[in-house]
Amino acid sequence: MNKYILAFALLSNLTLANSCSESQKNNQTTEDSPNNFLQDKKFLEKFDPNLVELSTDDNQAKILVSPKYQGKVFTSTAAGENGESFGWINYKAFEGPLDKHMNAYGGESRLWLGPEGNKYSLYFEPGKNMVFENWHTPAAIDHEPWEKTKSGPREIAMTKATSITNYQGTEFKLQLQRTVALLEKEEILKNIALTADVSAIKMIGYTTINSIQNTGDFPWTPETGAPCLWVLDMFRPSAETTIVLPLKPNDSKEGLTTNYFGEIPEERIAITDNYFFLKADGQSRGKVGVSPERGLPMAASYDHLNKLLTITTFNISSELPYLNQEWNTDADPFKGDAVNAYNDGPLEDGNQMGPFYELESVSPGAFLSPGQSMEHFHNVYHFTGNENGLNEITQQLLGISIAEINEVFGND
Repeated sequence: MNKYILAFALLSNLTLANSCSESQKNNQTTEDSPNNFLQDKKFLEKFDPNLVELSTDDNQAKILVSPKYQGKVFTSTAAGENGESFGWINYKAFEGPLDKHMNAYGGESRLWLGPEGNKYSLYFEPGKNMVFENWHTPAAIDHEPWEKTKSGPREIAMTKATSITNYQGTEFKLQLQRTVALLEKEEILKNIALTADVSAIKMIGYTTINSIQNTGDFPWTPETGAPCLWVLDMFRPSAETTIVLPLKPNDSKEGLTTNYFGEIPEERIAITDNYFFLKADGQSRGKVGVSPERGLPMAASYDHLNKLLTITTFNISSELPYLNQEWNTDADPFKGDAVNAYNDGPLEDGNQMGPFYELESVSPGAFLSPGQSMEHFHNVYHFTGNENGLNEITQQLLGISIAEINEVFGND
């Protein structure tokens, strides 16, 4: 089945080349905020009067982007202002005050930097124990505003200059850039080489180009450590949502990680030669990872309850070193994941940030000389409508049917 995915991955990469953690602001459920794009827009505009809305020519596909909130794509819709809002937004996080660990505003596409852990971590001060109390998200990707450099009806570009000191005491001076472009239907079909009949399917898609530049006066090397680009997409869960991570065929579990926050219960995960499945109901906290050697440049989820298919595509460079993000200093810092997925759930004390779930992609380590830059591409596509039409899409792009996805966790 993976011959379809491999063929798509090659074409997708060619097209692209041309074109989590706890918080003190917890306990939001999907009932606490509306599931309507216009209502989300009105809420966000109270905190960001310069919120940017990008729309397709027919005014149906829309996204909300905020330079003030670190270039986040907060949410999207495929059915105009009154359509379903696909992104997860944490309304309570906007109330303040600032959280010293992480300000979890939500958003269906945000840019972070790694590594989160290992001896070159960007989230722990030198010499501090790697425990939650000492964990702090760098301000530039957490709560500081970015600068808008370009904006049009379907595209916006943003930038942020900053410096970050890692666990070894190395100070990185860097420039982050992010371009978000909303795609028309014809561009979506071309980008993912989709030839299935989608006449009855509503869709929305956008591309993000994420860039990091070394603006300092020394090269970033394995001795100094280096940052990496990390894109995380936060979506609304349901009782019948399944995450699908396509894999390079292998009859072992090599290159797969399931114990980030303790081993995930067997009934919530499934692994085959070609796929990694995770239940995404927002009811049990767990994170999975796929190495660059085992992963393919896409991830997906299917919500059987709401007939919503989400597909993300990104670039993977398996010949380059990826960074370990675990909170310890003993593991090999240059052996990490290229693809991650996360399902939110209650903590031991009963508090919960979400519920939400995440699809994530990570770049290789940015071992850059002064003035040099690196890009990481990450695209998001949502398809909604008749399940027969959605089935044609999953079979063509993922090599698996809707029925097969639903059977994994008994979603009838």
